[in-house]
Amino acid sequence: MVSGDGHALPLVLLVEDDPQDALIVRELLEDSAFAVRLEWARSLDEARHALSRQRAQCVLLDLGLPDAQDLSALAAMREASGDAAVVVLTGLSEEQAGLAAVAAGAQDYLVKGRAEGEWLGRTLRYAIQRKQAEHASVALQAERMRAKENARLERGLLPTPLLQQMPIEAATRYRASRDSGTLGGDFFDIVESDDKVVHAVIGDVCGHGPDEAALGVCLRIAWRTLVLSGVTGAAQLRQLERILRAERASSEIFVTMSTLMLEPDQRTVRVWRAGHPGFLVHSGDEVSWAEPEQGPALGLPIEADWPQGLVELPEGGGLTLFTDGLFERRLPGAEPRWLGEEGLLEVARRWAHLSGEEFVDALIAGTEEATAPDASADDVAVVHLRWREES
Repeated sequence: MVSGDGHALPLVLLVEDDPQDALIVRELLEDSAFAVRLEWARSLDEARHALSRQRAQCVLLDLGLPDAQDLSALAAMREASGDAAVVVLTGLSEEQAGLAAVAAGAQDYLVKGRAEGEWLGRTLRYAIQRKQAEHASVALQAERMRAKENARLERGLLPTPLLQQMPIEAATRYRASRDSGTLGGDFFDIVESDDKVVHAVIGDVCGHGPDEAALGVCLRIAWRTLVLSGVTGAAQLRQLERILRAERASSEIFVTMSTLMLEPDQRTVRVWRAGHPGFLVHSGDEVSWAEPEQGPALGLPIEADWPQGLVELPEGGGLTLFTDGLFERRLPGAEPRWLGEEGLLEVARRWAHLSGEEFVDALIAGTEEATAPDASADDVAVVHLRWREES
């Protein structure tokens, strides 16, 4: 049934074992200005079956039922009806029971024999509106809490680079996946140590959600601590794997990661890759793909070490690191095709003349434009580092 304006009428479930009282309620509602669809259940069990078939906006509940009494009926209906408003019906001598029901979570109560049609309709309408407002308030509070949690996680996952003297430009970006308002486990960091070596890391915890994000924060902070303590390379990855195995919620969780050292000569880059994708190397207005030898992702049941890779940069050269959400994206079309590393490199070459912040923004926008909208697309983290040419 629909109203005159084409909208579906709200469903009111009357739970009442007395046929005469049920008939009176139906007649009162027909006399009111509040148009509804009314269903009648004679017991709590019938009401549960009715609610399993369709969603009600309001339950009009007699507290004296053959299979439930007083507030136990209210508790059972609130659990069964989900987000429906509940208005209880009491006898003339049971008004205190109605007040107790409101205190226990009902939106309102009505005394049998006192309610008129207009009053009944108004009570049900306001009860539904109050319940909707209550849910909106709860959702708003949850959104605020999620925003605060995201802000805390973001500060941990995506820190301000700790640079001192070396002439290096850093540009970083993070894009959350479209299907969640919560950050995933992508993380990065940049630290310049006292010996003028610039250290960088980018990593990706498998999975998505607050637990993965918290684990990413833990690993990122541990990485920075190890760097400042002088632990680097494969020794650093071994320590991070120990921490991962101790902190992860499941033995199936693993982490891909690349950790780099950009030497003070501004030409040499030492790289250790733990199952992480390769990266882009910048030389003037040209971009190429680098994929040094790698070891397994952290947390996998594989006995192996992480070899050191070497990359030589030209004067004023740079690197762009990223997580796999940047290129593991579907291309438009019926056939399941992916952008992949070659597609990403093509996009990067189109914008290679840009530098720093502009290049990173163009790279992300370019991959999004080249691929089909995908609500399940993964998070994306990007780190761009480039030496400034001496004037």
